[in-house]
Amino acid sequence: MAEPLPRHLLIPFAGRGSPACRAALATLRLPNLETLLLRLTLADTDTQDDSTRSPPHERALARALGLPPADDGCIPWAALEARKTGLAAPGDHEAWGQVTLCNWQVGIDDVALGDPSAIEIDAAESMALLTVADPFFEEDGIALYPSDTPGRWLARAPIFDGLATASIDRAVGYPISQWSPLGDVSRPLRRLQNEMQMLLYTQRVNDERTARGVPPINSFWLSGTGVLKDGALPSPPLSRTPVVELALRDAALRDDGLAWAAAWQALDAGAVAGLLAELTRGADVALSLCGDRGAQLFTVQPRGLARWAKGLFDRNRATQVLESL
Repeated sequence: MAEPLPRHLLIPFAGRGSPACRAALATLRLPNLETLLLRLTLADTDTQDDSTRSPPHERALARALGLPPADDGCIPWAALEARKTGLAAPGDHEAWGQVTLCNWQVGIDDVALGDPSAIEIDAAESMALLTVADPFFEEDGIALYPSDTPGRWLARAPIFDGLATASIDRAVGYPISQWSPLGDVSRPLRRLQNEMQMLLYTQRVNDERTARGVPPINSFWLSGTGVLKDGALPSPPLSRTPVVELALRDAALRDDGLAWAAAWQALDAGAVAGLLAELTRGADVALSLCGDRGAQLFTVQPRGLARWAKGLFDRNRATQVLESL
């Protein structure tokens, strides 16, 4: 049986302010997105500065899932994952964080965060490194657990309560110092990162990775910190649970304008066309478009005749919307 098509499609990096992607925006021809925007109504806009630790697509997803409002950098993704996987019981108000193994790229003037999704780690490597790292984290009162995603661990400790951390999607490609947590409370974490760098350097896993030509794992990134304050697990109707489409992410983070434009064309012909087909069949659909600074939510709402007529002549709306993100 075929999988049901999504009723709420959430697209991160739909707009991108980096030079090559912004230049590529003018070349985009997205007929299905144009039609969707003509038939849907802007229902909500979230615009923040691009220095926020929680990017627009994470804020939009948190709202769609019904998570309680959180301070910047404190959307409790790790606590939510721990609840869903049974590591945390309903009503558990402990603080959690996501520990993601990564490659720190050492340059002449700074150290930048490489994209963890590119390190090609498998479950066996992830578990082997967790085993050797666990005593070091335990010394700081941090309990580590494997997750369903190789290279990402879940961590439980009081230090994560109220600790603002930057999303990986904000930090990739930028100097570590720009996005690392600051303040006295984060000092144990910076020391732990230094210890892990020395420990990982000696691991056989990294010798084997070097031999097969993939980046060594030389540190970790902490994100998704906080407490899931609400006792109940958020549960929007299944048909409206957002489907997060990540097709644009890699090209956007590399500022590869040609690849980003090609991914947009494919996305328009695929998932966006599918959402338009659902709308045509009478489904109550929603579309979230997210960029560096903002997110816009479009839903099905009654539209006046004058507004409908204006939309018929507004054939550049997609470009205008994506530029505004």
